[in-house]
Amino acid sequence: MAGLFRGWLPTLMGYSAQGAFKFGLYEYFKKTYSDMAGEELVAKYQTLIFLAGSASAEFFADMALSPFEAVKVSVQTRPGFAKGLSDGMPKLIRQEGFGTLFKSLVPLWGRQIPYTMMKFGAFENTVQMLYKYVVPKPREECSKYEQLTVSFAAGYIAGVFCAVVSHPADNLVSKLNAQKGATAGDIIKQMGWYALFTRGLGLRIIMIGTLTGLQWGIYDSFKVAAGLPTTGAKIPTDKK
Repeated sequence: MAGLFRGWLPTLMGYSAQGAFKFGLYEYFKKTYSDMAGEELVAKYQTLIFLAGSASAEFFADMALSPFEAVKVSVQTRPGFAKGLSDGMPKLIRQEGFGTLFKSLVPLWGRQIPYTMMKFGAFENTVQMLYKYVVPKPREECSKYEQLTVSFAAGYIAGVFCAVVSHPADNLVSKLNAQKGATAGDIIKQMGWYALFTRGLGLRIIMIGTLTGLQWGIYDSFKVAAGLPTTGAKIPTDKK
């Protein structure tokens, strides 16, 4: 039973840090890029704004996640290595050097940047489609509960796409952290391309779909509580 919870602290801290950077910086970059483009271009190419903003946010968010991810995988996949974060991170640095905390950063970018671009881009567009084709009244006339229900549904749909896009790199990152000295080429040879793309995909779709739906529901609940509109509203721009 204890094995099920091994590595929970680096997981909690890592993904908390990543989430704070990801959502916070996404709002910043979306607004910044929208102001740079101007209202007319934003109206034509809003999906590009979503993708550019989310990619920029994830680039920095993964720098916050990578050290915790390295410790988590080492604790979970190397028997007897450490009990958790407090002893795992110093031991990892002592044995393999500080750089090992960022050994999987590039593969992490390969997994998380496409994932986040899909997560935010698909979510924003799905919200708009749900209000246009499914919800029988404009967003402004919907109650807070109805708006948050749309956020969860759009988040779940976006999560399915996220899981498919990011799954190969997720398998790669896990194997790289579990096998000391292995390269990406080594892992691909071991697994084969088909297994790299499909092993564990069904479970990941269920897990990521639910998780993404909950993330958007919680995030938009916070925005509503703060008096802000739910995500998917028209992008505000500074008129030029």
